[in-house]
Formats: sequence, structure tokens, C-alpha cells
Amino acid sequence: MFKTRLLSGIVLVALSIALIVCGGDVLLLSTLAISLIGMFELYRVFKIEKSVVAIIGYLAAIALYGNIRFNFLKESIALVMIFMILLMFAYVFTYPKYNANQISVAFFGMFYVAAMLSYVYRIRTLKNGLYLAFLVFLCSWGCDTCAYCFGKLFGKHKMSPKLSPKKSIEGAIGGILGSALLTALYLWIFSKKMNMMPVEILVLSIIAAVAAFISMIGDLTASAIKRNYEIKDYGKLIPGHGGIMDRFDSMIITAPIIYYLAAYTLQ
Repeated sequence: MFKTRLLSGIVLVALSIALIVCGGDVLLLSTLAISLIGMFELYRVFKIEKSVVAIIGYLAAIALYGNIRFNFLKESIALVMIFMILLMFAYVFTYPKYNANQISVAFFGMFYVAAMLSYVYRIRTLKNGLYLAFLVFLCSWGCDTCAYCFGKLFGKHKMSPKLSPKKSIEGAIGGILGSALLTALYLWIFSKKMNMMPVEILVLSIIAAVAAFISMIGDLTASAIKRNYEIKDYGKLIPGHGGIMDRFDSMIITAPIIYYLAAYTLQ
């Protein structure tokens, strides 16, 4: 199991690096594909993955990414309203096929997965976006690794005993500090190519620490949904890791945080 998890993890990291380096439409379309799979996995938990309301959700995600690329709707809130109205139509004209919770999940799923993951692409479009995009991985996967190591070595106080008994406060602190240090090291290595001053490295390291903390909330949120519905994994797409939602749960919430903090402090 460990070997399978390690090998698939290496492949996943290699693919992520390749997609970030490519950027442009390749990254946009791949992020959309990942988002659609993640939505499918989440919708499957609520038994609507092949339903009319799910299809509306998938189409809304495609429209969102299309709007990011071509900007055909200047006010993105219009897309939100159209999505909601279409879900209402489906709810009313197929009643009582779907309950209110399923309609709410169809709406929630598109934004929780597709909209938030889209910020991986948005980060890539920023100044120094090629380098900044990798912070998403350092702050999510890096935080996971550091938190696991610190938790194993020093963990004594449970962070959320009922939700995730194995996670500790010490591990969380290690994950936050580890992400900040990894970010500082990473930026120092590429500082000349990014034309980055020491103060900017410090700012981004602080941003990484904030994003790492919030990434844990994303991880625990996905875990809470699984516990509510008594499932082990969202899928089996990634050997040893589960589905897209199992591997990208922390990135979902990390990407928009890094985008906005970096955009408003460095651009």
C-alpha cells in the first residue's frame, strides 16, 4: 500500500509540475477536468451525480471556466444567478424527484470544487505566476507532510478528536511552520528569476503560513462530509490516495487564499 501511494504521489506531483509549467489553456482545461471529476465525486455522495441538477452543475462549471478565459460576462454574479435559476427550474418541474438538500448540494458543489480550484489557473496568470502557482502545492501538500511528521514526533493534544482523531495541535503547528519555511527556501532559490526582494519573500512566507492553516480547514471539511455520510474515500481514481476530492481537498481552499493575498500584496 505504501509503495502504491508513493508511486502515485510521485506521478501526481510530476503531472502537476508539468501542467503548471505549461500554463495557458492546457492548465485551464486540465483544472476544469479535475474540477468536473471532483464535482462528480461530491455529487455521488448525495446520489445526484448523473441527475439533471448535476448536469446543470457541470455546465455551470464549464461556463465559469469559459468566462475566465473569454470574459463573455463582465459581472460574474450573473453566472451565479443563471445557475441558481436553472436549478430552481429543475427542482420545480421535476418535483418531488429531488429534495431541497440535493439542490443545495448541486449549487454548493460547483463553487466548493470548480470555482475555488479555478484559482490555480488564476494564480498562474499573475506576475511571477509560474512560481507563485507552486505555493498552492507547498501550502497544501507540504503542510500535510510536515504536519504528519511533527504529529508523529510530538503530537499529544488532539486538534479535533471526533472528526480526525489522528490530527494533533502540535502537528498543525508543524505543518504551518513547515509550509512557511519551505516557501521561504523555495522563494530564496528562485528569488533572482522572480526579481524578488527579501521583504517580499517574508510576506509570501507569512501568506504561506496563513494558507497552510486554512488548508487544514479544507481537509477537515472534506473529512466531515465523509464522516456524515459514512464513506472512506470519495473515489478510487488515484491509487493509494482515493479520489480527486481526497487528494485536492486542501488545495480547494488554499488556492483562492494565495491568489487574493498575493494579488493584493505583491502585484
